[in-house]
Amino acid sequence: QVQLAESGGRLVQAGGSLKLSCKVSGRTVRTNKMGWFRQAPGKERKFLASITWNGGVTYGPESAKGRFTISRDSAEDTVYLQMNSLKPEDTAVYYCAADEYGSFDVWGQGTLVTVSS
Repeated sequence: QVQLAESGGRLVQAGGSLKLSCKVSGRTVRTNKMGWFRQAPGKERKFLASITWNGGVTYGPESAKGRFTISRDSAEDTVYLQMNSLKPEDTAVYYCAADEYGSFDVWGQGTLVTVSS
């Protein structure tokens, strides 16, 4: 079964940048699409972006204005989320997820990003 491990979350000042990584273990031909989500304190989890292993990308409204960029390294089985111009409201736990059966049904443990003002 596919397993996901996020890393890269930390405390960063507003205006800074951060690159999150999601290492995928046990990827199969069913693991078609990977996604990034985030959940701020007291709020529901929200979709940020997704990418197929062929490179097709979709962004959600939470990653509007081009501040977030999703990418993948197929050789390393790793998906990334580059975040620029970070704001305090970007503070959240960021999750990586895998779509194996038509929905995001495998999740990582999350990585905490804290943006200070």
